[in-house]
Amino acid sequence: MKETNNVWVADLGNGYYQNPIIHADYSDPDVIRVGDDFFMVASSFNMSPCLPILHSKNLVNWEIINYVSDTFPDSSYELPRHGDGVWAPSIRYHDGKYWVFIGAPDEGIYMSTTDDPFGEWSPLHLVKKAKGWIDPCPFWDNDGNAYLVHAFARSRAGIKHILQVCKMKPDGTELLDEGRYIFDGTENHPTIEGPKMYKRNGYYYIFAPAGGVATGWQTVLRSKSVYGPYEDKIVLEQGQTDVNGPHQGGWVGLESGESWFIHFQDKGAYGRITHLQPMSWENDWPIMGTDQDENGVGEPVLEWKKPSVSIENKEVTVPQMSDDFTGETLGLQWQWKANVNNSWYTLLDNRLRLHAVSQPNYLRTLYDLPNIVTQKFPSPTFKATTKLTFKPASEDDCLGFIVTGRQYSSLKVKKIEGNLTISKVTGNLSESEVLEDVIKLEQSNKVNLYLQVVVDIGAKCQFTYSTDGEHFIKIGDSFVATPGQWIGSQVGMFCVKEGISDSSGYTDVHWFKIHK
Repeated sequence: MKETNNVWVADLGNGYYQNPIIHADYSDPDVIRVGDDFFMVASSFNMSPCLPILHSKNLVNWEIINYVSDTFPDSSYELPRHGDGVWAPSIRYHDGKYWVFIGAPDEGIYMSTTDDPFGEWSPLHLVKKAKGWIDPCPFWDNDGNAYLVHAFARSRAGIKHILQVCKMKPDGTELLDEGRYIFDGTENHPTIEGPKMYKRNGYYYIFAPAGGVATGWQTVLRSKSVYGPYEDKIVLEQGQTDVNGPHQGGWVGLESGESWFIHFQDKGAYGRITHLQPMSWENDWPIMGTDQDENGVGEPVLEWKKPSVSIENKEVTVPQMSDDFTGETLGLQWQWKANVNNSWYTLLDNRLRLHAVSQPNYLRTLYDLPNIVTQKFPSPTFKATTKLTFKPASEDDCLGFIVTGRQYSSLKVKKIEGNLTISKVTGNLSESEVLEDVIKLEQSNKVNLYLQVVVDIGAKCQFTYSTDGEHFIKIGDSFVATPGQWIGSQVGMFCVKEGISDSSGYTDVHWFKIHK
């Protein structure tokens, strides 16, 4: 479904753009240019498919084009492992191939390659089994040597203020040593992570966010040697702006000679949204954004002239949102809370059928339900509306429409004493669900419903429902969405049987719209 009612558009249509360029949770972005094309990757944590690939012709208008992998290569991810999995990827183009490296904090460093980023990527290959090695970035030097720079997760490795460089096989499949510490941020950068390595004018540069996700800054290190010693300089900070913690991203150079920096801002329930900063060079140090208070450190811009590219697709695009389920595969905007199982759903006759699969027997609340199909919050304000047909086979079958986070709120449709009902429930990781309203519907066996959530400033949400698609009725009190573990809040759907065996019941999703 082509987006015709976009709720957030970065391209202002007059040669300028506004930040964020994507008001959605594309955490820890990295970006490259190959010819006239730009490619971006982002963290996906425990979600599947894993590791999104986005494409642009001008760094402003983006679309999701692919995922590196359908699932994470570990059977333990068949259940939600909130906050684990794919952390802070890097993407590079080298030797005619595209390369993506990730650090999974409990498993180690993985790599995948392809000749065609729109096509199939190689299976994720374990480069280094390690605990707490995160945020890897490969670097191929002019002399043929290859390296990998990475950070450490304190929750696993006990440190978070050190960057390390390892020698790497040129084919990226293996590290050749145990690495060497090349920077200690104890004094000025007590948390330093997400390193990206580049070379320019004889200097080795490492762009690295520091100071923490919500309140930190962007640091750049430089040295005449891969192993240092490195000078450090803060090049981007919040300053007088409302853009907190501006950091963690990638530098990209254009054929025109311009430089740009893509990074994220942590915005709570909306996730880590994506910004684009103009960048220049002075005395072989990058300058990002604008130095409004003239202290030598850049601050984020809210509007700026679009990048000067040689070939630009003039069409305004945004990452996919709405879906009419007419494709042969599920839309790229959709992800699941755990490694996807194809038995959970079927695409048929322009519908998404969610099967009433058995709810895991350990499950006390919906927080750990794996078969929730979700997408990201795309704007400060929006509506998400869906038309569904629910056909339960027993009173244990349940249809859900949910806003997820550490705390979640959901509409549940199920049979109670022979009557179909709709209710609002709330819950979290450990507490029992709280039932807020139970409304009896007129139908007794099969129901067509329109379910909606209205999201306002500050992620304030209100559920509504309708039986005719015209008149929507509020159900339950409003609530404020919360982020999940390292991710923003999401909106989605599920169908389960509240028991240990599967059911023949199902929910057909006719369409799902994000609109104003």
